[in-house]
Amino acid sequence: MRRYYERLLAIVTIALLIALAAIVLYAVAARTLGASPIWYDEVASVVLAWLSLLGAALAMARNAHLNFENLLMAQPLRVRGALFLFAELVVLAVFSILLWVGWRILEVFGDETLTSLTWVPLAVVHAIVPVGAALTILARLLVARENWQRVMEGRDSESEEIAAEIARAQAELARHGGGRSR
Repeated sequence: MRRYYERLLAIVTIALLIALAAIVLYAVAARTLGASPIWYDEVASVVLAWLSLLGAALAMARNAHLNFENLLMAQPLRVRGALFLFAELVVLAVFSILLWVGWRILEVFGDETLTSLTWVPLAVVHAIVPVGAALTILARLLVARENWQRVMEGRDSESEEIAAEIARAQAELARHGGGRSR
């Protein structure tokens, strides 16, 4: 399930990145021709917010956020386990609060819309806060068991990632004849 979740988040994130690039390129071209779109700044900001929070959820699903894993791994096993659980609870609590507050904020906007595109409700714009929080919580829960096992076994993800990339590069070299020119 985690892999499908990662792929879905990656597809949506890439689509938002492409949309943002298209909006920016369109706005630059339009300004160059003297016809600057009035909606550009507002829409680009909204797409960037959605891209950022969905990208954060994707990073959480891939364990790609900054962390203090080396400090954690230097601790005795019992301390390591307690610190890991504490950190996970803090992350889940923070994003749960963000989800709750984001949901409450949606109630405040009522019938308000974007200034430049009056057919786009502000609730759609600001829905990224609870949606992003919920997706991040789900991502964290999907990787929790794997992270717990890794931490309790004393394996750090950075070393595993480096080893996997070395193995991938070696397999690619072997597949292409060891790098020999023909």
